[in-house]
Amino acid sequence: MKSIVQIQALSKTYGSGHQALNRVDLDIHEGEILALLGPNGAGKTTLISIICGIVSASTGSVSVAGYDIVRDYRQTRNLIGLVPQELTLGAFDSVWNTVNFSRGLFGKPPNTAYLEQLLKDLSLWDKRNSELRELSGGMKRRVLIAKALSHEPRVLFLDEPTAGVDVELRQDMWKMVRKLNDSGVTIILTTHYIEEAEEIADRVGIISQGSLLLVEDKQNLMHKLGKKQLLIELRQMVDVIPDALADYNLEISKDGSHLVYTYDTQSERTGITSLLQDLNSTGLSLKDLKSSQSSLEDIFVNLVSAK
Repeated sequence: MKSIVQIQALSKTYGSGHQALNRVDLDIHEGEILALLGPNGAGKTTLISIICGIVSASTGSVSVAGYDIVRDYRQTRNLIGLVPQELTLGAFDSVWNTVNFSRGLFGKPPNTAYLEQLLKDLSLWDKRNSELRELSGGMKRRVLIAKALSHEPRVLFLDEPTAGVDVELRQDMWKMVRKLNDSGVTIILTTHYIEEAEEIADRVGIISQGSLLLVEDKQNLMHKLGKKQLLIELRQMVDVIPDALADYNLEISKDGSHLVYTYDTQSERTGITSLLQDLNSTGLSLKDLKSSQSSLEDIFVNLVSAK
């Protein structure tokens, strides 16, 4: 698959001595949605800021569509749109003027039809003549997205775009993200809402302490690193695991009504058949069976805690 952003051996150490990034290598595929997950201070914002030309790298290189971000700054900046975490907007200008001015900063010719459709897609058209100070926090977040898209970038970075916004607005934003991606825009987002990354991303990258722990197709990641659990509901309460079941590393639920069996989906044999046979030999009566898959959040927590 063709890469639109290539990052090689990228490191950043600030004057204080803090190393925010440690030799990060990453190829971002054209047309994908890549979610970057990591705890606060992991290096996500620093990585995005370097690619967007806001922060200088200590070592390493970044190219966008074949252009070096340092040598070919104008070309790369024209290819990139950035929605920052902070609500960095003025107070007294109108929504329309703000977005129109942002387009002009990139040397793009006027395109009223494009900006009108953009504001309509973001539910901002009715607010086009409103001053920014009159808008809610959620509406200001939409304006930031409109500004980032005003010059029709090929790559869009969303740094915690739904932080502090209500559920309805969050869902509207993800619909917009999908629509943009369908039109060919490559999307890179950071988020603390892991369930959103699980729903929307094609690939997931996990960053911790400045290092990129992995980048993997979301489904492959959950298949390779996820575990399945079999929840066995019993007709009677138990407080100890019978000796006949000792080899299965079972856990007992707090109320004693369930046994939990964790197994590897990659193994040729899951052990479920023999477990149920041995369970029957103990005299315990089975009431119900349920299985569950590890979530992306489970995988994320396990990887970061193991770092």
